[in-house]
Amino acid sequence: MKSIADVCRWGLNLVVILSLLGPALGQDQKAARPKRQPHPSLAPVTDDPALPRVLLIGDSISMGYTVPVREALAGKANVHRPMTNCGPTIRGLEQLDQWLGDGRWDVIHFNFGLHDLRKTDGKHQVPLDEYEKNLKQIVARLQKTGAKLIWCSTTPVPEGCQPMREPEDAPAYNAVAKKVIDDAGIATDDLYGFSLPRLKEIQLPANVHFSPAGSAVLAEQVAKSIREALEKAKP
Repeated sequence: MKSIADVCRWGLNLVVILSLLGPALGQDQKAARPKRQPHPSLAPVTDDPALPRVLLIGDSISMGYTVPVREALAGKANVHRPMTNCGPTIRGLEQLDQWLGDGRWDVIHFNFGLHDLRKTDGKHQVPLDEYEKNLKQIVARLQKTGAKLIWCSTTPVPEGCQPMREPEDAPAYNAVAKKVIDDAGIATDDLYGFSLPRLKEIQLPANVHFSPAGSAVLAEQVAKSIREALEKAKP
């Protein structure tokens, strides 16, 4: 029969062994995990210098339609986007200069809204009055680029997204945005009105996001609005 001292020594040795093996085991587990692949919309774009440059600014909804827009405009435009989810207007104000970079843009298609109207503890991330003020600043900065600007209305919020988002907030934020955009004389790509009648076919249930097929449908409308802007931008 082992003494208490022997048991203690055995236990201590086990602790030491496990402490030595722990980091290695953890590294093995990390190595075994598949590396998360970046979203396809964030793939770098190599410009064709003979083509105009287009910038898509927006959140995950725009990330969903970025690739099919690129495909629809292949041979007609270099279609870029910031290498991130652009989120709410407060992030836009912080990072817009970085997203614009130093190059020339012929067309900029942009949206902010779904993150602004998102609720935490019953409060919007960006209240309507602040949203209006932020959007005015963003528009003023974008106008300095000399690009043809296209505002994209915020897509619908379906029932069941509570407590984060409520269906009535999308039209409320769109109404505020419309005043800012109309006052600035900027064209609107009304994805809200475009998608609303066909939500059951293209949007995920109780989710602001769209199915891959739904994003492709949105891309057709976005590409159309960009083609029209490119025509107007021709010398």
